[in-house]
Amino acid sequence: MQERAVRTRQRVLRAAAELLSSQGRAGISTRAVSAAAGVQPPTLYRLFGDKDGLLDALAAYGFQQYLREKQALEETDDPVADLRRSWDLHVGFGLSQPGFYVLMYGEGRYRGGIPGGLETIAILRRTLARVAAAGRLRMSVERATQLVHAMGLGVVLSLIATPPSERDQYLPATAREHALRMITTTSTAEEQSADLARRAATLREALSRADTTAMTPSERALLADWLDRLADGSPAARSAP
Repeated sequence: MQERAVRTRQRVLRAAAELLSSQGRAGISTRAVSAAAGVQPPTLYRLFGDKDGLLDALAAYGFQQYLREKQALEETDDPVADLRRSWDLHVGFGLSQPGFYVLMYGEGRYRGGIPGGLETIAILRRTLARVAAAGRLRMSVERATQLVHAMGLGVVLSLIATPPSERDQYLPATAREHALRMITTTSTAEEQSADLARRAATLREALSRADTTAMTPSERALLADWLDRLADGSPAARSAP
């Protein structure tokens, strides 16, 4: 793409981002974006293909902002504490940028071919893999990733849909702690009852990181499947939504 076209594309995205922040999703139309960016509507179609292409590019623009904040979080030696901080950052971004959040997550654009959207899920999975490696996860990394991701989205989208004056300010923290109780071991009694699931999840994560020739690829895949089934077979894992 020529340098002039790149500059024009960035100007259009900045204008669209300002409209999204000030007017929400309803404020994004080709006519409004063109006027705000100082270009003709055909320019948008030439740069983005159609309105859906513009929305995908705008979602990607939002994910770039979110990932800068996410990647700025430094890891500590406590992956569960890191998971708490990641949850709080996610909620904070959604409530401070509701227009972007609904576009990015409410419409499911993170599931498409937007690298930033896929990276947000990958970051969550890596954090949960560290929890598993520390022996603190009571189910498989994959199930825990799906559970935490779904609960986080539900909380933020629910709050966005609620008038600010009617929001429960304690809901995000309450949901966060509930999610952590479901996926992690927090006491001696719980560790004993979830011991098999915890050990299976820990071994599964160690297997994914190990470069061993003791088993064939098919044997590794079979063992990984068995370990996931054991990790998800505990009462707590089975009761998770």
